[in-house]
This record gives sequence, C-alpha cells and structure tokens, in this order.
Amino acid sequence: MSAFCTGVRNVMELSVKNFKFHTSVVTFFAVLTVLCSSEVPRPRGVSLSRASLYSPDRNFLCFDNSKTIAFSQVNDDYCDCPDGSDEPGTSACPNGIFYCANAGHKPLNLASSRVNDGICDCCDGSDEYAKYTVTCSNICLQLGRHAREEAQRKAELIKAGKHLKAELSQRGIQRKEEKKEKLVELQKNKDEAEKVKAEKQKLKDGIEALENKALELYRKLEEEEKKQKAEAEAAKNRVEATETFNKFDSNQDGLIDLSELQTRQTFDKDRNGEVSEEEAKYFLNNEESVDLEKFITDAWPNIKPYLMMDAGLFKPPTTETTPGELEDLQEGEEDEEHDDGATDGEEEEEEEEEPYQPEEQVDEPSKALQYDEETQKIVDQATSARNEFAEAERAVRDIESEIKSIQEYLEKDFGPDEEFASLEGECFDYSDHEYIYKLCPFEKTTQQPKSGSAETRLGTWGRWDGLEDNKYEFMLYDRGQSCWNGPQRSSKVKVVCGTENKVTSVSEPNRCEYLFEFVTPAACRELSNDDDLHDEL
Repeated sequence: MSAFCTGVRNVMELSVKNFKFHTSVVTFFAVLTVLCSSEVPRPRGVSLSRASLYSPDRNFLCFDNSKTIAFSQVNDDYCDCPDGSDEPGTSACPNGIFYCANAGHKPLNLASSRVNDGICDCCDGSDEYAKYTVTCSNICLQLGRHAREEAQRKAELIKAGKHLKAELSQRGIQRKEEKKEKLVELQKNKDEAEKVKAEKQKLKDGIEALENKALELYRKLEEEEKKQKAEAEAAKNRVEATETFNKFDSNQDGLIDLSELQTRQTFDKDRNGEVSEEEAKYFLNNEESVDLEKFITDAWPNIKPYLMMDAGLFKPPTTETTPGELEDLQEGEEDEEHDDGATDGEEEEEEEEEPYQPEEQVDEPSKALQYDEETQKIVDQATSARNEFAEAERAVRDIESEIKSIQEYLEKDFGPDEEFASLEGECFDYSDHEYIYKLCPFEKTTQQPKSGSAETRLGTWGRWDGLEDNKYEFMLYDRGQSCWNGPQRSSKVKVVCGTENKVTSVSEPNRCEYLFEFVTPAACRELSNDDDLHDEL
C-alpha cells in the first residue's frame, strides 16, 4: 500500500507540473492522495515531512532540544516545549505552527492561535476540529482545480510571451550591434571632420589677418568720418541753441532767467494755462538763471524737445509728461496768455514771434565705404572662409551629438538579453475619467488633464528598481515636477508578462507618487518553484 501511495503522489505531482492530464483525472488522483495521506500516523497539525519526529513508541524531544516529554503530552492542549513543538494541533503555544495538509490543493502553515478560532483557514477544515466551533467543508478539490486552471492559463501566457520575448531579444541584440558599428563609423567621421575644421580654421585665420590689414586704412577713414559728423552735429546744435538763447534773452543781459521762460506757454508742462516757477526751473536744470554756455550744455537738451513738439517734429518720451499732456502738446495748441507781469510791448513782441522752426533734419542712410578691387576681393575671401569654417564646426558638433546619443543608448540596461530595447523611443497612453497618462520607457512618465491643460512630468527615467531575484520587475522614474507645497513627483512602473505592450492601470498610492502597471512580452520569464505555478499536495 505504501508503494502504491508513493506512486499516486508521484503521478499527481507530475500531472500538476506538466498539465498533461484532464482535470477529471487530476481530481481522481487527488482523491487517492487524500486517502493515502491518512496512511501515515501523525498527530494533528503535523506535516508528512515531520511525521517521523512524532513517534508514539518513544518520548518526544522538543525541536530545540530543551527537554523530553512523554508522547502522551503531545497535543494535550498544554504547552510543555518552549518552542511550541509539542502542540502542533492546538492553540496552547503562542509560537506553535499548525500544518494544513489541504490534499488536492496547496498545504498551509498557520499560527497556532488560529486553530479552533471559529474561522476556516484550511481549505480541508482541519484547523476547526472542535465540536463547539464552526463546521468547515473541505473545498480543497475545487480550489485546487481553480488554481490549476489559473496556473495553466498563466503558463500558456508565459509560453506565448516567451516566444515574443525571444523575437524582441533578437531585435534588441541586433539593434545594439548596429549602434556599436555606427559608433565606430562616427568616431572615424569625427576625426576626419576635425581635420577639415582645423584646415578651415587655418585658412580663416590667414585670410582674416590679410583682411584686417587691408581694412585698417578704411577703419581710420570711417572713424574720421564719424568724428567729423559728430563735430558738425555739435556745431549745428550750438548754432541752434545760440539762436534760441538770443531769442529768449528779452532784456539782452546775457542771461536767461525763470521769468523769461514763464512768458512762454510752450513750457506749460501741465497745460493749466500758466508756466509755474517749478516748470521753468525744470527747463533751466533747476537753476535760477543761465548764461549762454550753461544754456547750451544744461538747458538746451531740456528745451529743444518741447520746441520741436510745438513745430510738430518731435514726439516726447512718456516718462517726461503724462499721456494727456502729450496729446495736448502734439496738437500744437497755441499760447493762451502771458504772465500779468509782462509789458504790452513784450506781449506784442511774443505774439509776433514765429513758432520755433529748427532746420529740417534728414538722416541720410549710412553709406558703406567703397573698397578698392583688391580689398573687396580679400573681404569676400574672408567672408567665404568664415562661412566654410562655421559649416565645418557645425559638422563636428552634429557628429559629437550623435555619438553622445549612441553612447547613452549603449549605457542603458535593456535586460540581460536586450529584450526591453524595442521599448526605447515608444510611448504608451492610459486614460481614466480625468487624465491621460503616458509612459515613455527609458525616458519619462507624464499626466495631462483631459481638459487640455499643460502636461505634467511625473518622473524621468532613473533605474530598474526590482528585488535581487528580479530587478526588472519595477522601473523607477524620479525627478518629476514638484507638487504644490510638496515633494517632486515620482513614478514606479510594475512590469508584467503579457502578449502586447500596454499600460493597464495607473494609481496614486501616496501623494505625488504614482504606480503604473505595464504588460509586455519582454517581462515573460521562466518561473521558479516559488512562483506557485503548481499545487503542492
């Protein structure tokens, strides 16, 4: 009988691992296993692997070797061993462990405190054996069947995903090799481009030296021309200022004082009908009176714009007067009244004066110096050399930029077999009721309201962030935009096996921390025994 039960268990385990038997056949073997499991005498709550340690023919030795007790004290609802090993089937020891056989499904170890607590923890109901507790049905066969179906579905998914993953790996490896070959080619191109750049630099420097020498005379001529023009402007300005000074100096005492300006409505800045002392002082640069030289240097720069406004030839800056004043000034209102202190003769004289008429100023366009034929030829050659050097310099920069991009690509970890390489450069969207989320593997994660507002960066590619046994289970994207009055946003992407590349969910488990779930064939891998693909009996 023992050999038969061993064979049943072996067939059952083989069938579950390989999924080669029909469900009814598996169920039949599971029933036989239940019958066989009762063959080995052992106390309640003890696994088959430890049954030999609980022999009714000898005293029981606590697992920690602390003491030996009579076998009759095992499972007597009193804790004798410090490690709780003498009470596997009761809740007497706080550190005890109860073993659920769960034949037909997965075995389970429970804390002894959950034995006879009125809750069915073992699918075979073995943890609730006391009469005063609930009655538990044995549902292990149903659960086992469901688990096996789920395991089979998962195994088929992994099988299909692994096939796609192999194709992705092949493309990733090929792409990496192409990048390496391209990098070698670019390094050669860079060396050649830098040689060309050096040659163009040498030619440019040489022709520019000739250009500077040839243009030295023309620069001196241009500076002299500018100097003469400035002197002419200064002389012209002095003549205008002197004429105005003589016109304003009513008493011909060689000075212009405040009263002489107050008779002229041109200087009524606020347009209230009179020129106040403060207004007059402004035009005399806060002086009571000025002579000709001070008038030219200090007062004339303030007075000239207002005279030109009266003549309709100048529009003053807004900082000098208010918009209302500018409008009044630009309309060219005529003088209304003179101060009461002015004599009749002065009034008549003022009325007879014509408005200020400065000489019409026409700025002729600056004429470029005409070079002689030989100089023009050198200038043209220098211009061409500069353009050619700039082009050579730009070519080197473009190659360096491409080299940097490839080097960054080669430094990225796309998995042990380059299976994730095809995701680089792609983006995948996920929409919920409010936002559109975007995952761009190895680049960034973003969030954008459906209302059309600006996109928010939830993180920038950082690293793989899974555990040691599978570091490629999680991607970390950090250094995102800062939350209002909070930390920088970050995202974790859980990478799951699937037959297509797709974001299946996005959540925010903590403030400013986001969790994406992304399925891809690149995540499909062989599962270990700890991954629960098959049931234990």
